[in-house]
Amino acid sequence: MEIQTESLTEVEAEVIDIFVRAVQVIGLPKSIGEIYGLLFIVPAPMSMDQIMGKLQISLGTASQGLKQLRAFKAVKAVYVPGERKDFFSAESEFRKLMAGFFKEEVSPQLEVTAERLQVLKPLLENVPSDQVGHYRSRIEKIERWQKNGLNLIDKVLKFIDF
Repeated sequence: MEIQTESLTEVEAEVIDIFVRAVQVIGLPKSIGEIYGLLFIVPAPMSMDQIMGKLQISLGTASQGLKQLRAFKAVKAVYVPGERKDFFSAESEFRKLMAGFFKEEVSPQLEVTAERLQVLKPLLENVPSDQVGHYRSRIEKIERWQKNGLNLIDKVLKFIDF
């Protein structure tokens, strides 16, 4: 089956560019911004084939991008009567986007940091005595950052009402 390609309009291209730049700032792949930007600006839900054709991206890129966006709750599957394929639309509520990002990306990273800190502490026993104080103060600083990060996420999620 061949994917139908269709050119982006100028408006679509500009909106997509805004989201590509935004996701790259936070270290996500360009394709995440492309897919989200396209779904954000188009007036009707799109199938994966339509997304692939419009953005000229591979099945793997489209599939991974949609999977990640769904995990962030930035994209949702939409029922289209008479269609067997899945269709997708963008979540346009900023608070839901932020909540999804914090829950799926930032919180897990902070939890991993806490686990790594527990592994790190016993290693101080093997550090030369003249360096232990420095290492310990740096590890304590990371612990504070990690705890403050979790507190900040909790406050942000409460602020945006999640």
